[in-house]
Amino acid sequence: QVQLVESGGGLVQAGGSLRLSCAASGRTFSSYAMGWFRQAPGKEREFVAAITRSGASTYYADSVKGRFTISRDNAKNTVYLQMNSLKPEDTAVYYCAADYMPARVGREPRGYDYWGQGTQVTVSS
Repeated sequence: QVQLVESGGGLVQAGGSLRLSCAASGRTFSSYAMGWFRQAPGKEREFVAAITRSGASTYYADSVKGRFTISRDNAKNTVYLQMNSLKPEDTAVYYCAADYMPARVGREPRGYDYWGQGTQVTVSS
């Protein structure tokens, strides 16, 4: 089992940057593919980015490609989401999620086993 705690959210102006962090408990962090999802009010939770267990491969939603970067540090049990050129439509609660030993890295929330509590990101215009 793994527990996830996100941090780094906040209020930023359009065009600005934020870096989200997700710290995981336990000694088997490298056994999990990691993903970031977001949920805006009145909308379904949507995929943002994911990274394989080793960090060798990354995946992005089209809406954030070229602006967001996912990375991980397995020695620190932490996954990051660097968000640049933020837009008001990026406003949402951002969640990190862990998928244990997946055959393939998924983009659907139901494929992930553990979730953090979320961190609010608000982008003002």
